[in-house]
Amino acid sequence: MNAAELLADLAVSLGADAVGWAPAQVPGTSVEEYAGWLGAGRHAGMGYLERQLPARSDPSSRLEGAGSVLVLGVSHAFEEPPVPTGGVRVGRVARYAWTPDYHDQLQPVLTRLEEEAARLRVRARGYVDHGPVMERLFAAGAFLGWRGKSGMNVSTRLGAFVTLAVLLTDLPFGGTHAAHPDRCGRCLRCVAACPTSAIGDDRAIDARRCISYLTIEHRGPIPDEFRAGVGDWLFGCDVCSEVCPWSQKVGALARLLQPHAELAHPDLGAFFGIGEREFERRHAGTAFLRPRRKGMARNALTVLGNTHAPEGWPLLLAGTQDPAWEVREAAAWALGRWGEGEHLQRLLDDPHGAVRETASRALTEAS
Repeated sequence: MNAAELLADLAVSLGADAVGWAPAQVPGTSVEEYAGWLGAGRHAGMGYLERQLPARSDPSSRLEGAGSVLVLGVSHAFEEPPVPTGGVRVGRVARYAWTPDYHDQLQPVLTRLEEEAARLRVRARGYVDHGPVMERLFAAGAFLGWRGKSGMNVSTRLGAFVTLAVLLTDLPFGGTHAAHPDRCGRCLRCVAACPTSAIGDDRAIDARRCISYLTIEHRGPIPDEFRAGVGDWLFGCDVCSEVCPWSQKVGALARLLQPHAELAHPDLGAFFGIGEREFERRHAGTAFLRPRRKGMARNALTVLGNTHAPEGWPLLLAGTQDPAWEVREAAAWALGRWGEGEHLQRLLDDPHGAVRETASRALTEAS
């Protein structure tokens, strides 16, 4: 077996559900398309994506002499774990966050591949979606799927619930440079199902409208026009992947990553009444650290405002006293959805203008 075959076999033995090799090249048309997406502001507040454009356009900036890329597809198509008892268990979590942080779980796989590559006298560098690498482009070139109409990587073998990791190497690409054919056909289920109409007709997401961005990356209040669309999504969103016929066809496949019930169905009360340090201690090694405590509390109140889950009432009251103004603002919005004028009146004297404004508007709409 040659080095490429040995590395691919090792990746499978370490838990990858699918592997493939792609040339370490980014076509100029892909760079132009990506630059156009950035130029239109559809990356929202993720300014680092603009700064990373030169590196994303040139894999050799990450690994000098990069010739080929080993792409790993790892399924997070889990069976849903049962809901734990106790607490306020409303609000959905994107499936990839049902397991401890996949970056931490996949990095050892890449480290092992880097070590094996070194033994084979191959220079290599791995990334798990945390570096300036166009993983989906390489996945298509490695025949691991295609860019679906949702913008997600979709595979006939794995569906749309796929985490990608890549190993840049200085091996020359020895295959045929042909991307996976498009298998979406006339299907538009993902486009039609998106609660906030975030999917464009160019197979790209407008992050400014995307529930995943709004509940994870966005700082401050969720824009009014999208709060109702967030529905019961506490962290992220899986709608476009859930409705994909390929996801439905393949069913549950995950073997390396496994879900935890407390991550799939967290107690919303865990995001109130504690400081950021305690939150970080309790949720170390999970994706919940990304929006931080105040982001998760904000999301919880948005969910409660949309669902009116009665068990969440104490959390609405806790939200009005939260030290983070973003959380108090979300509480004001949620109380307005519940028609609770008495408690909104108290927020009219809040020290932060955004809280007072939201409380005033909610009172007007409720009257």
